[in-house]
Amino acid sequence: MSRRPRLWLLAVGSASLAALLAAACLDLPGFGGRSHPYGTRAVRASLARHTANTIASVNFDQRAYDTLGEMSILFAAVLGCVVLLRQARDEHRERPRPAQVARPVRRYALLVVPVALVCGLYIVAHGQLSPGGGFQGGVVAATALHLLYLGADYRALERVRPLGAFEATDALSVCAYLVLGLAGVLAGTAFLANTLLPYGTFNTLSSGGFVPLLNAAVGMEVASAVVVLLANFLDQAVEIVEEEAG
Repeated sequence: MSRRPRLWLLAVGSASLAALLAAACLDLPGFGGRSHPYGTRAVRASLARHTANTIASVNFDQRAYDTLGEMSILFAAVLGCVVLLRQARDEHRERPRPAQVARPVRRYALLVVPVALVCGLYIVAHGQLSPGGGFQGGVVAATALHLLYLGADYRALERVRPLGAFEATDALSVCAYLVLGLAGVLAGTAFLANTLLPYGTFNTLSSGGFVPLLNAAVGMEVASAVVVLLANFLDQAVEIVEEEAG
């Protein structure tokens, strides 16, 4: 396609999007008013299903399809990076040299690793009760492991980061989300319907029905995806070296 047809296609698409956004903005409730129909319904549904964190109720119950799409996008992005950054034929691996890290930095990193890891898992486990959840906690947990790279060296990180296990966990977590969604279909309700498990006692870890399980699946997927993604970038920066010409 030449330049002019591409510009015309861009102009038509942009004009259509602008028209839709303008129509949507004209139908919005007034700013600063007391009428918030979507927020009122979301809070009501969250309380009815014993999910203390309304945002978690929206993400993993009322609009769980959106979360499935976001998780699938992350999975596809990591898969694309793995394919693009794989070792090429004209490259080879070299063992990285041991890093020289100042003792205060090393001690601080080793002390913070378990604390940061526990914080990440706590955020995932309490996502249906307080701000946080699988996406936030997964990033924190994955980042905690990489403190070993800053406080020790790359070999120390590789010892606690079996890449094959994290790649398998990434795929299994996406499958777990889909299986939980299909459980509702097999029970005679809708896909990802939060009606198969009891809602439990409000403001406890066992409350919210499917919400804690879906949240845990997202947390494992995000943590594994971030570890795999950073592993491929670090391999390119530390281990993989181009073959010398001749």
